[in-house]
Amino acid sequence: MKLFFKYTISILIVAVIAVSLWLYYPVYQIQQMKEEAVPSSAQAALSYVEYFSKLDQDQLTHLAIGDSIITGIGSEEEESFVSHFSRQLQKQTGKSVELQNEGIPGINSTDLNALVQKGEFDEQIKQADLITINVGGNDILEALYEGDYQSVIQNFDSMQSTFTQNLDAMSKAIKQANPDATIVFLEMYNPLKQDHEYYSLADQLLPKWNVKIYEIAHQLNHTIVLETTKVINSRHLQYLSADGVHPNSLGYQALSKQMLKQLKKKPFIESA
Repeated sequence: MKLFFKYTISILIVAVIAVSLWLYYPVYQIQQMKEEAVPSSAQAALSYVEYFSKLDQDQLTHLAIGDSIITGIGSEEEESFVSHFSRQLQKQTGKSVELQNEGIPGINSTDLNALVQKGEFDEQIKQADLITINVGGNDILEALYEGDYQSVIQNFDSMQSTFTQNLDAMSKAIKQANPDATIVFLEMYNPLKQDHEYYSLADQLLPKWNVKIYEIAHQLNHTIVLETTKVINSRHLQYLSADGVHPNSLGYQALSKQMLKQLKKKPFIESA
Protein backbone atom coordinates (compact mmCIF):
# COMPACT_ATOMS: atom_id res chain seq x y z
CA MET A 1 0.00 0.00 0.00
CA LYS A 2 2.84 2.37 0.92
CA LEU A 3 4.59 1.50 -2.33
CA PHE A 4 1.41 2.25 -4.30
CA PHE A 5 1.03 5.56 -2.46
CA LYS A 6 4.62 6.57 -3.21
CA TYR A 7 4.18 5.55 -6.84
CA THR A 8 1.00 7.63 -7.15
CA ILE A 9 2.65 10.67 -5.57
CA SER A 10 5.61 10.32 -7.93
CA ILE A 11 3.29 10.20 -10.95
CA LEU A 12 1.47 13.31 -9.74
CA ILE A 13 4.73 15.20 -9.20
CA VAL A 14 5.96 14.28 -12.68
CA ALA A 15 2.61 15.34 -14.16
CA VAL A 16 2.71 18.71 -12.37
CA ILE A 17 6.28 19.33 -13.55
CA ALA A 18 5.37 18.36 -17.12
CA VAL A 19 2.35 20.68 -17.20
CA SER A 20 4.38 23.51 -15.66
CA LEU A 21 7.08 23.12 -18.29
CA TRP A 22 4.47 22.97 -21.06
CA LEU A 23 2.86 26.19 -19.87
CA TYR A 24 5.74 28.28 -18.56
CA TYR A 25 8.86 27.23 -20.50
CA PRO A 26 7.78 29.29 -23.56
CA VAL A 27 7.80 32.42 -21.35
CA TYR A 28 11.42 31.66 -20.49
CA GLN A 29 12.27 30.97 -24.14
CA ILE A 30 10.80 34.28 -25.30
CA GLN A 31 12.67 36.19 -22.61
CA GLN A 32 15.91 34.45 -23.54
CA MET A 33 15.51 35.41 -27.19
CA LYS A 34 14.75 39.00 -26.22
CA GLU A 35 17.73 39.21 -23.89
CA GLU A 36 20.13 37.08 -25.90
CA ALA A 37 23.64 38.50 -25.77
CA VAL A 38 24.10 41.09 -28.49
CA PRO A 39 27.28 40.58 -30.54
CA SER A 40 30.04 43.08 -29.76
CA SER A 41 29.76 44.35 -33.33
CA ALA A 42 26.23 45.53 -32.54
CA GLN A 43 27.46 48.16 -30.08
CA ALA A 44 28.51 50.41 -32.94
CA ALA A 45 25.73 49.31 -35.28
CA LEU A 46 23.01 51.57 -36.54
CA SER A 47 19.47 51.15 -35.29
CA TYR A 48 16.83 50.17 -37.83
CA VAL A 49 15.58 53.76 -38.01
CA GLU A 50 19.14 55.06 -38.50
CA TYR A 51 19.69 52.44 -41.19
CA PHE A 52 16.56 53.56 -43.05
CA SER A 53 17.67 57.19 -42.69
CA LYS A 54 21.05 56.49 -44.29
CA LEU A 55 19.76 54.49 -47.25
CA ASP A 56 20.74 56.18 -50.51
CA GLN A 57 17.16 56.72 -51.64
CA ASP A 58 14.53 59.40 -51.15
CA GLN A 59 11.61 57.07 -50.54
CA LEU A 60 10.98 54.04 -48.34
CA THR A 61 8.35 51.44 -49.19
CA HIS A 62 6.36 49.85 -46.36
CA LEU A 63 4.33 46.77 -47.29
CA ALA A 64 1.79 45.45 -44.78
CA ILE A 65 0.07 42.09 -45.21
CA GLY A 66 -2.23 40.12 -42.96
CA ASP A 67 -5.62 40.43 -41.34
CA SER A 68 -7.96 43.08 -39.91
CA ILE A 69 -5.29 44.38 -37.51
CA ILE A 70 -3.36 45.42 -40.60
CA THR A 71 -6.40 47.03 -42.25
CA GLY A 72 -7.28 48.92 -39.06
CA ILE A 73 -10.66 47.44 -38.12
CA GLY A 74 -11.82 48.96 -34.82
CA SER A 75 -10.29 52.39 -35.37
CA GLU A 76 -12.81 55.19 -34.96
CA GLU A 77 -10.64 57.28 -37.26
CA GLU A 78 -10.45 54.46 -39.82
CA GLU A 79 -6.65 54.57 -39.70
CA SER A 80 -4.48 51.49 -39.39
CA PHE A 81 -1.45 51.34 -37.12
CA VAL A 82 0.79 50.76 -40.14
CA SER A 83 -0.47 54.03 -41.61
CA HIS A 84 0.22 55.85 -38.35
CA PHE A 85 3.65 54.22 -38.11
CA SER A 86 4.56 55.10 -41.70
CA ARG A 87 3.94 58.77 -40.97
CA GLN A 88 6.12 58.56 -37.86
CA LEU A 89 8.88 56.81 -39.80
CA GLN A 90 8.72 59.56 -42.40
CA LYS A 91 9.29 62.18 -39.69
CA GLN A 92 12.16 60.21 -38.16
CA THR A 93 14.03 59.52 -41.40
CA GLY A 94 13.24 62.64 -43.42
CA LYS A 95 12.23 60.39 -46.32
CA SER A 96 8.82 59.92 -47.86
CA VAL A 97 7.26 56.57 -46.94
CA GLU A 98 4.92 54.84 -49.36
CA LEU A 99 2.54 52.48 -47.55
CA GLN A 100 1.10 49.56 -49.46
CA ASN A 101 -1.59 48.13 -47.18
CA GLU A 102 -2.63 44.70 -48.46
CA GLY A 103 -4.49 43.65 -45.32
CA ILE A 104 -7.49 41.34 -45.78
CA PRO A 105 -10.03 41.22 -42.94
CA GLY A 106 -10.77 37.66 -41.82
CA ILE A 107 -7.79 36.03 -43.52
CA ASN A 108 -6.08 33.14 -41.71
CA SER A 109 -2.49 31.96 -41.94
CA THR A 110 -3.27 29.18 -44.44
CA ASP A 111 -4.91 31.56 -46.91
CA LEU A 112 -2.26 34.26 -46.48
CA ASN A 113 0.51 31.73 -47.06
CA ALA A 114 -1.30 30.52 -50.19
CA LEU A 115 -1.40 34.08 -51.56
CA VAL A 116 2.31 34.57 -50.85
CA GLN A 117 3.24 31.25 -52.46
CA LYS A 118 1.14 32.07 -55.56
CA GLY A 119 3.07 35.31 -55.95
CA GLU A 120 0.14 37.60 -55.18
CA PHE A 121 2.45 40.14 -53.50
CA ASP A 122 5.67 39.45 -55.42
CA GLU A 123 6.07 42.91 -56.95
CA GLN A 124 5.33 44.68 -53.66
CA ILE A 125 7.69 42.37 -51.75
CA LYS A 126 10.57 43.03 -54.15
CA GLN A 127 10.15 46.79 -53.78
CA ALA A 128 9.64 46.85 -50.01
CA ASP A 129 12.17 48.12 -47.50
CA LEU A 130 9.92 47.15 -44.60
CA ILE A 131 7.28 44.40 -44.45
CA THR A 132 4.84 44.18 -41.54
CA ILE A 133 2.95 40.91 -41.05
CA ASN A 134 0.10 40.12 -38.69
CA VAL A 135 -1.78 36.84 -38.98
CA GLY A 136 -2.96 34.00 -36.75
CA GLY A 137 -5.82 35.54 -34.84
CA ASN A 138 -8.38 34.24 -37.32
CA ASP A 139 -6.94 30.74 -37.04
CA ILE A 140 -8.18 30.78 -33.46
CA LEU A 141 -11.36 32.81 -34.06
CA GLU A 142 -12.50 30.38 -36.76
CA ALA A 143 -12.20 27.52 -34.28
CA LEU A 144 -14.19 29.56 -31.76
CA TYR A 145 -16.96 30.24 -34.26
CA GLU A 146 -17.13 26.54 -35.16
CA GLY A 147 -17.08 25.35 -31.56
CA ASP A 148 -16.20 26.95 -28.24
CA TYR A 149 -13.27 27.70 -25.94
CA GLN A 150 -12.99 24.04 -24.99
CA SER A 151 -12.54 22.96 -28.60
CA VAL A 152 -9.88 25.64 -29.10
CA ILE A 153 -7.99 24.34 -26.07
CA GLN A 154 -8.29 20.73 -27.22
CA ASN A 155 -7.08 21.56 -30.73
CA PHE A 156 -4.49 24.16 -29.70
CA ASP A 157 -1.40 22.14 -30.63
CA SER A 158 -2.80 21.26 -34.05
CA MET A 159 -3.77 24.88 -34.77
CA GLN A 160 -0.40 26.13 -33.62
CA SER A 161 1.45 23.61 -35.77
CA THR A 162 -0.49 24.69 -38.87
CA PHE A 163 0.09 28.37 -38.07
CA THR A 164 3.82 27.83 -37.52
CA GLN A 165 4.25 25.98 -40.81
CA ASN A 166 2.38 28.71 -42.67
CA LEU A 167 4.30 31.60 -41.09
CA ASP A 168 7.62 29.85 -41.66
CA ALA A 169 6.82 29.12 -45.31
CA MET A 170 5.63 32.63 -46.16
CA SER A 171 8.59 34.20 -44.33
CA LYS A 172 11.10 32.12 -46.28
CA ALA A 173 9.35 32.95 -49.56
CA ILE A 174 9.43 36.66 -48.71
CA LYS A 175 13.12 36.57 -47.79
CA GLN A 176 13.93 34.64 -50.95
CA ALA A 177 12.20 37.32 -53.03
CA ASN A 178 13.77 40.20 -51.08
CA PRO A 179 16.64 39.24 -48.73
CA ASP A 180 17.25 42.88 -47.76
CA ALA A 181 13.74 43.65 -46.55
CA THR A 182 13.16 44.17 -42.83
CA ILE A 183 10.27 42.07 -41.54
CA VAL A 184 8.18 42.93 -38.48
CA PHE A 185 5.90 40.25 -37.02
CA LEU A 186 3.27 41.06 -34.40
CA GLU A 187 2.81 39.03 -31.24
CA MET A 188 -0.64 37.59 -30.59
CA TYR A 189 -2.32 39.35 -27.66
CA ASN A 190 -4.99 38.36 -25.12
CA PRO A 191 -8.01 40.71 -25.32
CA LEU A 192 -9.99 38.97 -22.55
CA LYS A 193 -10.82 40.71 -19.29
CA GLN A 194 -9.30 39.28 -16.12
CA ASP A 195 -12.70 38.17 -14.86
CA HIS A 196 -13.39 36.17 -18.03
CA GLU A 197 -13.76 32.43 -17.47
CA TYR A 198 -10.86 31.60 -19.78
CA TYR A 199 -8.59 34.60 -19.16
CA SER A 200 -5.97 32.73 -17.10
CA LEU A 201 -5.78 29.82 -19.50
CA ALA A 202 -5.55 32.12 -22.52
CA ASP A 203 -2.77 34.04 -20.76
CA GLN A 204 -0.88 30.79 -20.20
CA LEU A 205 -1.34 29.53 -23.75
CA LEU A 206 -0.38 32.85 -25.34
CA PRO A 207 3.40 32.47 -24.83
CA LYS A 208 3.23 28.98 -26.37
CA TRP A 209 1.84 30.59 -29.52
CA ASN A 210 4.12 33.62 -29.53
CA VAL A 211 7.32 31.66 -28.95
CA LYS A 212 6.91 30.15 -32.42
CA ILE A 213 6.80 33.65 -33.91
CA TYR A 214 10.02 34.51 -32.08
CA GLU A 215 11.70 31.29 -33.21
CA ILE A 216 10.92 32.03 -36.85
CA ALA A 217 12.10 35.65 -36.51
CA HIS A 218 15.26 34.42 -34.78
CA GLN A 219 16.21 32.41 -37.89
CA LEU A 220 15.89 35.32 -40.31
CA ASN A 221 18.09 38.35 -40.92
CA HIS A 222 16.64 41.78 -40.18
CA THR A 223 13.45 40.44 -38.61
CA ILE A 224 11.93 41.57 -35.32
CA VAL A 225 8.79 40.85 -33.32
CA LEU A 226 6.59 43.76 -32.27
CA GLU A 227 5.87 43.31 -28.56
CA THR A 228 2.12 43.73 -28.93
CA THR A 229 1.43 42.24 -25.50
CA LYS A 230 3.12 45.24 -23.88
CA VAL A 231 0.41 47.41 -25.40
CA ILE A 232 -2.76 45.28 -25.54
CA ASN A 233 -3.40 43.45 -22.27
CA SER A 234 -5.79 43.32 -19.31
CA ARG A 235 -4.20 46.46 -17.82
CA HIS A 236 -4.85 48.49 -20.97
CA LEU A 237 -8.38 47.58 -21.99
CA GLN A 238 -8.89 51.22 -22.99
CA TYR A 239 -6.97 50.31 -26.14
CA LEU A 240 -9.66 47.86 -27.30
CA SER A 241 -12.58 48.75 -29.55
CA ALA A 242 -16.22 48.02 -28.72
CA ASP A 243 -15.97 44.52 -30.24
CA GLY A 244 -13.49 43.53 -27.52
CA VAL A 245 -11.05 42.04 -30.03
CA HIS A 246 -9.57 44.76 -32.24
CA PRO A 247 -7.63 47.81 -31.04
CA ASN A 248 -9.32 51.20 -31.21
CA SER A 249 -7.67 54.37 -32.51
CA LEU A 250 -5.69 54.80 -29.28
CA GLY A 251 -4.65 51.15 -29.42
CA TYR A 252 -3.37 51.41 -32.97
CA GLN A 253 -1.46 54.58 -32.09
CA ALA A 254 0.09 52.75 -29.12
CA LEU A 255 1.13 49.87 -31.38
CA SER A 256 2.70 52.36 -33.79
CA LYS A 257 4.67 53.99 -30.96
CA GLN A 258 5.85 50.59 -29.70
CA MET A 259 7.00 49.63 -33.19
CA LEU A 260 8.92 52.88 -33.60
CA LYS A 261 10.45 52.47 -30.16
CA GLN A 262 11.77 49.01 -31.01
CA LEU A 263 13.10 50.04 -34.42
CA LYS A 264 14.92 53.00 -32.84
CA LYS A 265 16.45 50.75 -30.20
CA LYS A 266 17.33 47.48 -31.92
CA PRO A 267 20.63 47.37 -33.84
CA PHE A 268 20.49 46.57 -37.53
CA ILE A 269 22.78 43.55 -37.67
CA GLU A 270 22.98 40.17 -39.35
CA SER A 271 21.10 37.88 -36.96
CA ALA A 272 20.66 34.62 -38.82
